[in-house]
Amino acid sequence: MMDEFSLWDIIRNLGVGAGWTIGLSLTAFVLGGIAGLLVLAARISSKPWLRKLMRGYIELFQGTPLLLQLFLIFFGIALMGVDVSPWLAAALGLTLFTSAYLAEIWRGCVEAIPKGQWEASSSLAMTWFEQMRHIILPQALRIAVAPTVGFSVQVVKGTAVTSIIGFAELTKTGSMLSNATFKPFLVYGLVALGYFILCYPLSLYAHSLERKFHGRAH
Repeated sequence: MMDEFSLWDIIRNLGVGAGWTIGLSLTAFVLGGIAGLLVLAARISSKPWLRKLMRGYIELFQGTPLLLQLFLIFFGIALMGVDVSPWLAAALGLTLFTSAYLAEIWRGCVEAIPKGQWEASSSLAMTWFEQMRHIILPQALRIAVAPTVGFSVQVVKGTAVTSIIGFAELTKTGSMLSNATFKPFLVYGLVALGYFILCYPLSLYAHSLERKFHGRAH
């Protein structure tokens, strides 16, 4: 069995798994970002019950392991008689996970805007939506770019957990290749290298953005 897989075969198959990792990461980050904006709007709304509800949502996903969340989604939907694929369960689980973290990151950025900005826009008779759109969010965006890009690294690494529900991303592909080739050190070494290649540029970019905006702030 070992001789049936060349180094190129292993790398090629891991490349396919990496492609699924990238696809899942992008899906979770985009959909999680959209959902995160909605959660953020509710989290900072003027309605106390809505703020408490979203606070509970955020604490639920931040306070429980991603692995457990994926299990509950994957097996919970199946208990309702709905056939759910590992891809759909993984995308849904990571989207909810991402939305909770991004909403909290962005809430901190919004709250970092001086209260005088709110007061000044209120004096211009702006509605809450107009304040957010024209005054608060453009300033918060500048603060949020670096931590948002930094969190994308966590999303990429989080995809590895989806292997436990059978989604064939990079880690799952590595596990299958390891079992087939009996070369776990080689295979998992290449898996680790794959994650490094995916995550390191994002980390560098996040650090460069942080230095750039921190320098401007001074």
